[in-house]
Amino acid sequence: MKTRTFQHRLLLLVALVLAVGSLRAQDKKNMFNPVNTSVTSLSIAPDARGGAMGDVGAATEADVNSQYWNPAKYPFNIARAGASVSYTPWLRKLVNDINLANLVGFYRIGDYSAVHGSLRFFSLGEVYLSDMEDMTINPYEFAFDLGYSRMLSECFSMAVNMRFIYSDIKYDYTAESSAGKAFAADIAMYRLGYFMAGNRECSFGWGLNINNIGSKISYGGDDNAEFIPTNLRLGLNLTIPFNEYNKFSVATDVNKLLVPTYPKQKDGEADNDYTDRVQKDYYDISPISGIFKSFHDAPNGFKEEMQELQWSMGCEYTYNDRFMLRGGYHHEAANKGNRKYFTVGAGFHMSVFTVDASYVFSTSQSNPLDQTMRFSLSFDLDGMRDLFGRRR
Repeated sequence: MKTRTFQHRLLLLVALVLAVGSLRAQDKKNMFNPVNTSVTSLSIAPDARGGAMGDVGAATEADVNSQYWNPAKYPFNIARAGASVSYTPWLRKLVNDINLANLVGFYRIGDYSAVHGSLRFFSLGEVYLSDMEDMTINPYEFAFDLGYSRMLSECFSMAVNMRFIYSDIKYDYTAESSAGKAFAADIAMYRLGYFMAGNRECSFGWGLNINNIGSKISYGGDDNAEFIPTNLRLGLNLTIPFNEYNKFSVATDVNKLLVPTYPKQKDGEADNDYTDRVQKDYYDISPISGIFKSFHDAPNGFKEEMQELQWSMGCEYTYNDRFMLRGGYHHEAANKGNRKYFTVGAGFHMSVFTVDASYVFSTSQSNPLDQTMRFSLSFDLDGMRDLFGRRR
């Protein structure tokens, strides 16, 4: 595998942060003012089903990959247990060695609760440091989480996740440097109801997931800790069966990062005064205070607060619970990251496993997400048990 200088890799990392809407603007006085977070890999959708629907998943029908979108959906899963592995070759228009891998699994306890967990690993490939005795490093980030979900009624459930985050993306290997570590939690809820439309039983669900509520993350040698991507996701889903074999679902999600906006320097403000204000109004803010501050701190008022909302729409056609076609669209304001893209995908389900794939078509020319693919392979442990039972 070819290596690159750190300066080259730094430009690629800037492109990555732009892609997930977390780049700190180099000129604080211009209109480009995205919300800044560290560990931006936590904001990347890991699985191909949600990725094919425009990054939608808060209220879609429960599946094995609900851990990222809304873990409260797990008790509604038809299968007793399942596991899935997903792979995303990231930023392939720029490099060939950045990728995201995700492993997730769940087990339903009885009919009303479930335990679930996941492990995600984000690799930034090889980085060649020409100014440090020709040293090659492999920066990466990973997160491990475990959760529990329970139905509180026949149509409503809640869930909680606990997460450990580790980020080793440093390039300064001095005695003061170290990898960043953080702990976080998710709180989620999900409601699924049914109604009759003619002779068809349709379903309507809504979901809410507030994830990555936790500590800031700091790297050795830096006095100021950075916010992790605490996020609010709210979604709706409607499923309409046409007949015994065909059904159609349409879903939408709205996302908002619950992180304060990095202050912009005011006209005529001295550099020292600006630095002191950034320290007081940003770095000294606790994560919980930052959540509340994120709703009213945009420099341009209510209009900019609305621009911080990302929204997605997606649809899914299913034939005989075996074959799926999907499509979607994701929108983010131009001055908050400019992630605008269409997605398509398909899935094929057998008694034991499901294969899903998705593809991104960017509508902004500078978007490095263009032509990004995701792949997921899921296993139904009930189906495996039935298969092996028949063989015996």
